[in-house]
Amino acid sequence: MRSRALVLAAIFLSACTLQRWQPERATAFDDHMSHMSAADMRAPSIGASSASQGIAGLPPSNNAAAARLAASPRHGEWVKIAWTAGSKDSIMAWIVYPKTNRKAPVVVVVHEIFGLSTWVRGVADQVAADGFIAIAPDFLSKVRGGPSSVELTGDSANKLIRGVNTTDQAAIIDAAANYAMTLPAAEQKYAVIGYCWGGSATWSHAVNGGVMGFSGGVAFYGTPYTNGGQRATAGTPAVPATLIADSMAKINKPIMLLSGSKDARITALMPTIDSAMQALKKPYDYRNYEGATHGFLRAQDDQKSPARDEVEEAANLTATKDGWPKTIAFLKKNLGVK
Repeated sequence: MRSRALVLAAIFLSACTLQRWQPERATAFDDHMSHMSAADMRAPSIGASSASQGIAGLPPSNNAAAARLAASPRHGEWVKIAWTAGSKDSIMAWIVYPKTNRKAPVVVVVHEIFGLSTWVRGVADQVAADGFIAIAPDFLSKVRGGPSSVELTGDSANKLIRGVNTTDQAAIIDAAANYAMTLPAAEQKYAVIGYCWGGSATWSHAVNGGVMGFSGGVAFYGTPYTNGGQRATAGTPAVPATLIADSMAKINKPIMLLSGSKDARITALMPTIDSAMQALKKPYDYRNYEGATHGFLRAQDDQKSPARDEVEEAANLTATKDGWPKTIAFLKKNLGVK
């Protein structure tokens, strides 16, 4: 590559991306809200059955998560983790163990801007069902005033997560991975999966290299960090975002990106990300599911209003049915699970 920085003409900041190189981050969070409202993150919506546990073998949808957790045969518990050895600050995390007599590798599950929700804990339960020790840390532990197992509303979490800087983000993933890998039931290797804000965090973790044992990451609808990129205003043209290929050059573990075609900004970025990763000869794969939306794994075929979009729901469920098995296959391959 002649230039390590790839300029993306007429593309704004990707949805859910925290900008490492700029202090202004509000736009990225506002973008997420245009894809999925915080109201959708709360109680089961119109037409949903609170008793439904979703589809066996797949993570639950938002509406099915509570029932799935209540019926899970796996052991899950809240734990407090020190930020670093000797630190007075702690992180709250939800950890779930697979039902196996063998040691298992670790998967760190990184939540969206809506915090450590019931749905994220449901995803962790499915990760454990697929044979891994799953740990989902609460990235809001410090900014909410201390570790707590009380679930925040989506609105509250969205506001607080603006105070989580990239240094703390990296430290929390490191701490969760280190804690889980010290457990007697764990192997000394781990991967990261994340959603939206957590998807971008997964890319960042791959760039930074993580801690010893890091083996790869799956980013759901989250992209690498970009530099620049400002919205057009009256009389002012948009400033295109720049993909930080210098940073991507540091990636040395496999990474996969899964998104939906209705997520226009990530759809626009994906070919350029692929080109950059190919030029850098990095292990990378991606899928952009036709008709699926941002947040398709959480949404699946949940009915959010009486005026439901059955085509969109079907596309989200189709993306989930293809994307989750690909995720597990990726994790098993890169974590050495047969």
